[in-house]
Amino acid sequence: MHFSLRIALFHLVRPRINNLLTFFCIKDIFIVHRCGILLIMSERSVAHFFHVHFPPPKYMALPTAGIDISTSSIKAVHIQECQYGLEADMFDEIALPASVINKGNITSQQSVANTLKTLVQHNALKAAHVSLPEAKSYLFELKVRGKNENEWRTAVEQSLDEYVPLPPSTVVFSIMPLRVVAGETLVVGIAYARKIVEDFLHVLDDVAIEPISFESEMFSTARALLPAHTDETVLIIDIGKTTTKLVIAERQIPRFATTLDVGGDALTHAVQKYFNVSEEEARKIKMEHGIVSSGGKEEYLAAMLLTASAIRDEVSTRLEYWQNRARTNTLFAPVTRAVLVGGNATVRGLPEYLASTLHIPVMLGDVFTNFASLDTWLPSVDYSESFAYTTAIGLALRDYV
Repeated sequence: MHFSLRIALFHLVRPRINNLLTFFCIKDIFIVHRCGILLIMSERSVAHFFHVHFPPPKYMALPTAGIDISTSSIKAVHIQECQYGLEADMFDEIALPASVINKGNITSQQSVANTLKTLVQHNALKAAHVSLPEAKSYLFELKVRGKNENEWRTAVEQSLDEYVPLPPSTVVFSIMPLRVVAGETLVVGIAYARKIVEDFLHVLDDVAIEPISFESEMFSTARALLPAHTDETVLIIDIGKTTTKLVIAERQIPRFATTLDVGGDALTHAVQKYFNVSEEEARKIKMEHGIVSSGGKEEYLAAMLLTASAIRDEVSTRLEYWQNRARTNTLFAPVTRAVLVGGNATVRGLPEYLASTLHIPVMLGDVFTNFASLDTWLPSVDYSESFAYTTAIGLALRDYV
């Protein structure tokens, strides 16, 4: 059998690595000879090897920052590639003035720009992947003919008005192939009104930071929480203060998304009413006692379950809708598990309570799923705090996952 063989020699000049490195490439197999040791690597592994041991100068390095501009704050995460994998070396958040972003609309560009400028200067950011609000997005999917993205986009453009209730000339969209079905490609698309994107661009221009990409927060969330190259279909339950966001993602690609008008604050208010305490004290009690049965607190548990059941029932209705479609239509894969995130995800007993009704495993999410093992590094934020950075982490991962 004939193999084409290429050999490259690299004389290393770094003081900490002072030896001759020989690099072989035989088809798609890479062999690195270093210090008398042969290392056999995949293309991805050899890229990681050279990125770690021969990092480019900072001015040439690819951006690995994600900026999440949400209703209440702007968050940023920066990641770097290290010996054992990816690590996050910066987490930062600055609160936004009230109402400067309302339901996804920027109502005060100057206020948002001033806040972003402070964050960018503090962390010396020059470029980043930036989030767009889920509330202003249109998620759609269809089967198209064609062999590449240009042909798929052309097919989508011809029927875009069937999926997005806006004039096509005012819409910007992106598509991702999911799978081939009977000779056609099933693509998932996300669309925004052009004005929404332009408003965010104006803010970034004012701050002089380059947007490498814009992405809907639901896609970033799925990338942060689900393993790379996964084939599973997962329900993501993000319980915030006043809302609960649901995303069903297949192979890290969202196919269903909705927002419920009930969140963790409803549980906090139930605690306030029962114990007659301040909101801050109620939050502490909520996290400590949760919805777990304990002696002498039957009335408290009843009050909590009454509120928690509202979230549970809404989630169950949406999940059952999807599962029914999966039973009758091969285009849809059944959800096999649920991932719980958000500021209220760690309420004691909540995963078990939801699992008892949803009939699928419910587990707490891990925003560092695609990072190096935490045995080799330690994030500067704790587990519960990390959920707030889910979107920013997913954005930063665009360069790697």
